[in-house]
Amino acid sequence: MSFGDPNNPYGQQPQGQPGYGYPQQQPPQGYPAQGGYAYPQQPQGYPGYPAGPGGYAGAPMQMPGLLKTARVFLFIIAGLQLIVGVLALLGAAFLSSSDGIGSGSTANVAAGAIAVVAIISIAFAIWAIVLGAKFGKGGNGTRVTLIVYSVLYLLLSLSNFTGMAGAEATAGSAVGGVIGLAVGVLLLVAAVNKDSVAWFNRPRY
Repeated sequence: MSFGDPNNPYGQQPQGQPGYGYPQQQPPQGYPAQGGYAYPQQPQGYPGYPAGPGGYAGAPMQMPGLLKTARVFLFIIAGLQLIVGVLALLGAAFLSSSDGIGSGSTANVAAGAIAVVAIISIAFAIWAIVLGAKFGKGGNGTRVTLIVYSVLYLLLSLSNFTGMAGAEATAGSAVGGVIGLAVGVLLLVAAVNKDSVAWFNRPRY
């Protein structure tokens, strides 16, 4: 059997030989070869978190619960420190203006010491408010600042266990020290927790 004239373009093409027409298109690299086209696989996100919308590396979309709790405690601490600071300033002003309480130099020294404590308390209160407000949009610098704040708060809480005289005063200072230590540990754990690290290091688009 003849396959026809090989010079005849309209003749029968031998089997196994490619015919004329459009060449077969190969699928682009990275796309499946069967049944049309599809989107490429999205990249993996943060460990433990899915890939975010648009194919970006995923990150926690909501603030972790431990950080929310830490922020609430920061605002509570700030409120208490503001109250203590204002009352201390009023006490210092009363001592410095009183004539019947001790000698003038002693009253002035006591008033100065109380004023220093008041200023430190108010400064810590402002620091806590600003720090808590930055939890939503702050980066890793906010987390480092939280670590520094929690360490200083722990040291100040430990001071409640020392330098106090009398059984009643010691009991009160011990209770305050235990509460302060618990809050300080909570703040520190919230700063170094892996979910908090992922939150503060999350990509921002």
